[in-house]
Amino acid sequence: MIELKNIYKSYYGNNGQTPALTDVSLTVDAGDFVAVMGPSGCGKSTLLNVLGLLDDVDSGQYWFNQNELMHLSESRKDAFRQTHIGFVFQGFNLIDELSIYENVELPLVYAGVGSAERRTRTEGLLEQLSLMHRRHYRPTQLSGGQQQRAAIARAVVTKPSLILADEPTGNLDSTNGDTVMRLLTDLNEGGATIIMVTHSDYDALYAHRVVRMIDGHIL
Repeated sequence: MIELKNIYKSYYGNNGQTPALTDVSLTVDAGDFVAVMGPSGCGKSTLLNVLGLLDDVDSGQYWFNQNELMHLSESRKDAFRQTHIGFVFQGFNLIDELSIYENVELPLVYAGVGSAERRTRTEGLLEQLSLMHRRHYRPTQLSGGQQQRAAIARAVVTKPSLILADEPTGNLDSTNGDTVMRLLTDLNEGGATIIMVTHSDYDALYAHRVVRMIDGHIL
């Protein structure tokens, strides 16, 4: 499903060039659940950004279902993300001005899905994640666990084939963290491919395999 070949990525600032990824190659099969681990600053989040087409690279190739993505235009990258990729962030990244229902529905609006289908998908996920009774609440009115469940609903409402999760339990207590990890496991068992950045050895146990990074390299 995914193949990264010889990816190099650096950031440039007042202090010059800072390498983030160095000759990174990675293969992920459809239906896999991969945990990416390593110390802070080793390139884990940059790798996730490259996989999500949020960061350009200096060189290398990114193949997704035998299509090379690095040379797509920005508009085609946006369209690809909307169709194929769901993001789950540590900080939830919900929009405070919108209700939970509106937050979850929003990717479908961007994707041009009709109103009836939007309602069916949004309400179905909220029901599945025990959030239907909170659908009119704003994010700040929910607990951390409820916000993360809402963020997961938003990430998967378009039925993406790839879910990228960046420290999805980092802001949660152990009980809510377990709930989120079980949700990700259920999504994986339903066919989604998941790549998760984590510092937690416990969360990594949910994955099929662990990829370890240090200093921009995959070990």
